[in-house]
Amino acid sequence: MLKIDRLNQFYGESHTLWDVSLDVPRGRCTCLMGRNGVGKSTLLKALMGLISVRSGSIRLGDDELSGRSPDARARMGIGYVPQGRDIFPQLTVEENLLVGLSARRDKARRIPPLVFELFPVLRTMLGRRGGDLSGGQQQQLAIGRALAMGPDLLLLDEPTEGIQPNIVQEIGDVITRLNTVEGLTVLLVEQKVPFARRVAQHFCIMDKGRSVAAGEMTELNDRLIEQHLQV
Repeated sequence: MLKIDRLNQFYGESHTLWDVSLDVPRGRCTCLMGRNGVGKSTLLKALMGLISVRSGSIRLGDDELSGRSPDARARMGIGYVPQGRDIFPQLTVEENLLVGLSARRDKARRIPPLVFELFPVLRTMLGRRGGDLSGGQQQQLAIGRALAMGPDLLLLDEPTEGIQPNIVQEIGDVITRLNTVEGLTVLLVEQKVPFARRVAQHFCIMDKGRSVAAGEMTELNDRLIEQHLQV
């Protein structure tokens, strides 16, 4: 579904992504892994068009994404939940969710019932400001906002970071349902190996801006973990 081919990105003269290639199969969950600072979040920002790339190709199905704006990519069916969530703290929960509707291809103006089915706590907090929610509730809101646009591909950047364990469990359940029941394709950045093994079928490991290993999750062995993931 998503094919990244020899992607290169620079911050000034600093070369941050080096010929990164990755295939994300349709209807599957792929986990992008690696230590801090190896380029995982940079790659997701490049996929979303938030930062420019020097060379390489990003294809969603038959469509080349390079040169398209973030809004255009969202309208093509890419939902994005950034690291740190980036909800609108002064807007209510309902207003945050309604923002997601702006990118819907069917022009629907109603929050999808699936959002409240997955995150029932959001229905009880529709009038509360986003900034007044706990970290876990804000993460649920951020995922709900991305789902409100009706994406075909969901990019999740460290959705378990700084979240209490019970919410981590819920987020794992949601990712599994979205992927296996709803058929949503997911590209997930995650450092916690047990969580990654629980929700993803494929992995890609990055190191120093390069993709250094990839395969079925069953192929993520102790040697790879020790070499590229342990701190």
